[in-house]
Amino acid sequence: MKSAKSWLPSYLLLALIWGFSFYFIMVGLEAFTPVGVAFARIAFGAITLVILSLVTKTSLPPRWSWKYIFVSSLLWVSIPWMLFGFGETRVSSALAGIINGATPLMALIAILLVFQEEKPTRQRIIGLLIGFLGVLVVVGIWNTSSAENGAGIDLLGVGALILAISCYGVAFPYARRYLTGPTVREPLKPVALATGMMLWGLVVTGPIVAFTGVTNAPVTAGPLLAIAALGILGSGFAYVLNFRVVTAADATTASTVTYITPLVAVVVGALLLNEHITWNQPVGGLLVVFGAATAQGLIRGRIKSLT
Repeated sequence: MKSAKSWLPSYLLLALIWGFSFYFIMVGLEAFTPVGVAFARIAFGAITLVILSLVTKTSLPPRWSWKYIFVSSLLWVSIPWMLFGFGETRVSSALAGIINGATPLMALIAILLVFQEEKPTRQRIIGLLIGFLGVLVVVGIWNTSSAENGAGIDLLGVGALILAISCYGVAFPYARRYLTGPTVREPLKPVALATGMMLWGLVVTGPIVAFTGVTNAPVTAGPLLAIAALGILGSGFAYVLNFRVVTAADATTASTVTYITPLVAVVVGALLLNEHITWNQPVGGLLVVFGAATAQGLIRGRIKSLT
């Protein structure tokens, strides 16, 4: 691993971009529909990545890979981004960011149940249980009062967010098996893969917004700039930054950025959107992060000493 100076700036900038994404979605929803947010985000991301491909002279993915990229795009782009847009019409951006922090847990569950490329261990089971407990604490499972009164659980909104990160969880091992792993026919470059996913995302979400509409209110500068930032930064340059971290550090280090984005989302939601943060959200978020880190083996030594 190279010196932290070579990858830490990209790592922190990546955490900020992805942490701000939930704020950008919330602002974008002031004028765009949930599907419109996803479509516009994908469009800005596609334009950014096509330009990056031209500048870096990165060719489009080979023909054999497009069917696998289509599935990856559904799981990584089209479906979860529409679900996050819908979810944030019912819950805060901070809560959305915290729940997104459970993505590594969903990826591990998908590997253990569907792809079966790794066998369950005591440490992974402990990590999953801790993370699951954290999700229950985040949503305040003990509070069964009406969400309309501002105190209860919005099951529909939370359910949409959990379904979204479940898609992410399946997308990671799927892409590794068919597109990026050591056994694939020809591992794809990150920019080429991201560009392909954005192009498929336009194909999927385009017909939907043609029927449902892109906006539900006059588009002002704020929502438009938020969606532009969401697409250009979060769906475009973020892939480049992530690749830099993977190259200069390693994949495990790069994956830990998902532990910082919930913190950014909470701070941004509280400061810029005046969202009310209840005690259980950060506490549950810490449990989610601890569980995910445990399941990934990042704190292996301490768990072994306890068991």
